Amino acid sequence: MVIIDTLLKILHVFVCLVLMFVVLLQQGRGGGLGAAFGGGAASQVFGGRGAGNILTRATAVCAAVFMLTSITLAYRSSSQDRALAARIELEKMRKAEKGTHKKDKAAPTTSAAPATTTAPTTATTVTMPTSATTDTAPASSGTSAP
Repeated sequence: MVIIDTLLKILHVFVCLVLMFVVLLQQGRGGGLGAAFGGGAASQVFGGRGAGNILTRATAVCAAVFMLTSITLAYRSSSQDRALAARIELEKMRKAEKGTHKKDKAAPTTSAAPATTTAPTTATTVTMPTSATTDTAPASSGTSAP
């Protein structure tokens, strides 16, 4: 695709230069640039209806090619901009999803139930040295009763 863009740009510049040259060669009211190429001999070559007809056709062809290359280059440039904008939007969405997942993992969810501490929820066995009984109680507060 880069090769096509480069060839289009080269063709565009070349047609632009040819178009300028062909327009300047046409004889206008003041004689144009055709009279500058040797005076009387130039008017025979570049002047009259025959040469004007060729130059008029060359101008029309160059103008049409110039317009087509201009429109093509503009379209290809804007399509690259749309693709770039789509990629940027996709990256923003991915970053937003990653940020949402991180927030879900880091922040606890709030509910109507009272907040609890992060103490272990496994049951522990506490042995009292003075008595022979074993007390099995969940360690919700982290301390054992005497």
